[in-house]
Amino acid sequence: MLKIRIMPTLLFKDLGLVKGKGFDSWRRVGSVMQSIKVYNMREVDELIFLDISATDEGRRPDFVAIDELADECFMPLTVGGGVRALEDFEQLLKVGADKVAINTAAVEQMDLIAEAARTFGSQCVVVSIDARRVSQGKFRVFTHSGKILVDIGPVELARRSEQSGAGEILLTSIDRDGTMEGYDIDLIREVAGSVSVPVIASGGAGTYEDFVKAIEVGKASAVAAASIFHFTHQTPLGAKQFLASRGYEVRL
Repeated sequence: MLKIRIMPTLLFKDLGLVKGKGFDSWRRVGSVMQSIKVYNMREVDELIFLDISATDEGRRPDFVAIDELADECFMPLTVGGGVRALEDFEQLLKVGADKVAINTAAVEQMDLIAEAARTFGSQCVVVSIDARRVSQGKFRVFTHSGKILVDIGPVELARRSEQSGAGEILLTSIDRDGTMEGYDIDLIREVAGSVSVPVIASGGAGTYEDFVKAIEVGKASAVAAASIFHFTHQTPLGAKQFLASRGYEVRL
């Protein structure tokens, strides 16, 4: 049985880390390097770093900055934001990323998933899906950091991504993002039940119990979170200890 992973998420915008609600990320929450050093000490399982303004600004990833961050990051690092081509995958992996996340490009250039999986292996291809509830029981995918509605459901996109070679799905509820009111369990359950690759639940964690619900009810393989670690005294280690006390296999 795979061990449950706790994955803090760092959202980067305009030279610093930000957080907000519903993808309206305006609140400054510190520097990337400082956060990485803190998470190094707390021995988290993996770290997710997303440049949330790169795609909107038409920028490629900042490879120099990622290189510097990766040198200080002593845990597996997933990097996303601005990835549009196979060369971006190659360069990010060269400078120290362990996995590369694609979001908008996964919708607009589905072939990129297959090309990256063939070239570098499925294990380093993460498809990031941002979804919002548009009507009762109906979810739709949004690209460009939650700004553009796409006429495709997260289940369909997850299935296509898996068939193309994606090794993991990072699934974020835009509605729950930053609220700390709990994950959207319906969304997680629908997507996790439709694919065999690991699904990382994201968006809404406010308590350790929320992690349990995402795993137990939603069937997520891993949980990602940001606000709970920025704005409360709860920690990734505390989360793992809580999960262990509930009988889940974690890395301690």
